[in-house]
Amino acid sequence: MGKGRLEAFSDGVIAIIITIMVLELKVPHHAGWEDLKELSPVFLSYVLSFIYVGIYWNNHHHLLHAAKSVTGGILWANLFLLFWLSLIPFVTDWMGENHFSREPVICYGIVLIMAGVAYTILARLLVKHHGENSLLADAMGSDMKGKLSVGVYAAAIAVSFVHPWWAVGMYFAVAIIWFIPDRRIERKLRHED
Repeated sequence: MGKGRLEAFSDGVIAIIITIMVLELKVPHHAGWEDLKELSPVFLSYVLSFIYVGIYWNNHHHLLHAAKSVTGGILWANLFLLFWLSLIPFVTDWMGENHFSREPVICYGIVLIMAGVAYTILARLLVKHHGENSLLADAMGSDMKGKLSVGVYAAAIAVSFVHPWWAVGMYFAVAIIWFIPDRRIERKLRHED
């Protein structure tokens, strides 16, 4: 089956996720700088999550651009990814409102690790559907960056029990690694043309 509806639906869900996150940013009741300073944990958690959602949107776009068609299993894998991404506004708000306390930071890491696992499942199903010799399979390679990310999330969850702010720093480090989009697929598509 075609991939157009999957792309459109995913783009819509991701746009709603970003909208929900920004709507959770509450305007201070007063006009002083101190009032803004009190909101800094909320804003910082929003920035981190906005970057993550942007990274997923960008890489999801590249992944589906390289795909020629999808299957029912791929549709379900995509929904699994969107489920975990849809939890980002909740854990973002909880983490920011509670000034990066241990439990919210742990839950944020769980959502990130599950989103990473879900993306890996989606990518592997797409590769399997298109064949091991496909452009997509060649572009995905061994996905060391993805594996490293999931490993850092797991380590950050463990670190959260002792130093939640260190874990937040680790989440930011992974975001920085992915901030420049995964160019493997883009390069392969350009080479193919």
